[in-house]
Amino acid sequence: MISTAAVVGSGYMGGGIAQVLALSGRDVVLADASAELAETNRQRIIREAGDYAARGIFPEDAGERVAARVTAARSIEEAVAEVDFIEEAVPEVIAIKHETLGRISRSCRADALIGSNTSTISIGTLAEGVDGVERFLGVHFSNPAPFIPGVEVIPHATTRPDAVAAVVELLRDCGKVGVPITDVTGFVLNRLQYALFGEAARLVEEGVATPEAIDLIARTTFGFRLPFFGPFAIADIAGLDVYQYCYGSLHSAYPDRFSEPGILADHVARGEHGLKSGAGFLATPPERAPELAAYRDEAYAALSALLARLGEAPVTY
Repeated sequence: MISTAAVVGSGYMGGGIAQVLALSGRDVVLADASAELAETNRQRIIREAGDYAARGIFPEDAGERVAARVTAARSIEEAVAEVDFIEEAVPEVIAIKHETLGRISRSCRADALIGSNTSTISIGTLAEGVDGVERFLGVHFSNPAPFIPGVEVIPHATTRPDAVAAVVELLRDCGKVGVPITDVTGFVLNRLQYALFGEAARLVEEGVATPEAIDLIARTTFGFRLPFFGPFAIADIAGLDVYQYCYGSLHSAYPDRFSEPGILADHVARGEHGLKSGAGFLATPPERAPELAAYRDEAYAALSALLARLGEAPVTY
């Protein structure tokens, strides 16, 4: 049971993680390059929590709860000495992370779990700077940490399974969705995110569309589905045979950029075309299609209403 935590790196990401942990009822110690910076950022996240509460997106007493639960330490060593879990959230530079993780792992209890909020560096690489690597894993929150529910949980080759289970339980208690994945550079989130950005950038370079047009298409078409259905569910609903045909068309025009994934070809070869056949990447039976359509329609209508209420995002192209 993780009841106390430290966050090393009290900037925007680290501060948000500290808010999440504190609002779940845990005592949290903040540490940074100096005691003054840690205290300055503690005061900032208290003010932010109060502002979020005033806007109705945090509990009414969030400011008071964060103030009561979060303290600032004089050093990293002091912050981590007696806690159950430490989250490292320092800049995405291997040398800085190795130095910080070394200080953490040499100063915390032997049974304390250590997580890194790295977004792309493999956990196995970061583990080279850790004493007691079996209690170390990636715990990758997304920005802004208080409001994005999903968290990648990334064990490396020798992480203890019970460490993964304990972190997933902690995240559940915090209202987050911890998703264990395999340790590879970029993990899942950023491999998908940067693949999308790379193709979007090429479309601009080729003169196909402006950044404004691409953003508009992305968020009003396939992006509109993503809060409710991931890429495999979307493919199953559309039909894997349809996807195979589309890959053929794309490959003929852009042979260096698009080719049919082997796993897709295998499903289609077995007659597993998705929802309409009852088998694909998922196993939703065809008789649930009306139920699925009803859910989809209600979800999309609700999202449309939310977007109408919020209005356009304040970005300028």
